[in-house]
Amino acid sequence: MTTLEPGVQGVLARTVAAEHCTRRGEYDIFSTPNLVLLLEEAAIEGLAPHLRADQASVGSKIDIAHTAPTLLGQTVTATATVTEVDRRRVVFDIRVEDDTEVIGTGTHERFVVDLPSFEDRLAAKAEQVR
Repeated sequence: MTTLEPGVQGVLARTVAAEHCTRRGEYDIFSTPNLVLLLEEAAIEGLAPHLRADQASVGSKIDIAHTAPTLLGQTVTATATVTEVDRRRVVFDIRVEDDTEVIGTGTHERFVVDLPSFEDRLAAKAEQVR
């Protein structure tokens, strides 16, 4: 991992499609699981330039408040801002907005992993479940 400091951001926007929604009454609204996926992808995007080719990151903790609904067809934007770096542990402040308001806030924690070691661990686990 190259030098990573607080303030680094990952930003990701998407238009809310039917597959991102759940139905409430007569409305299709952006679901919380899809909000979590979007914020995770924004954090991954922010980390990517700071990782070596043999590294990736895995999510370990999410604390999110999904505070407002978003309608099908609106644009949602997640911003993940690094607030803390402790060796391989990276903590992000999360803010998710739609076209009109903030719809979610919270924190997200990721760990940087070395892919060869991680894949060895996955192979061992796959062998156990066979």
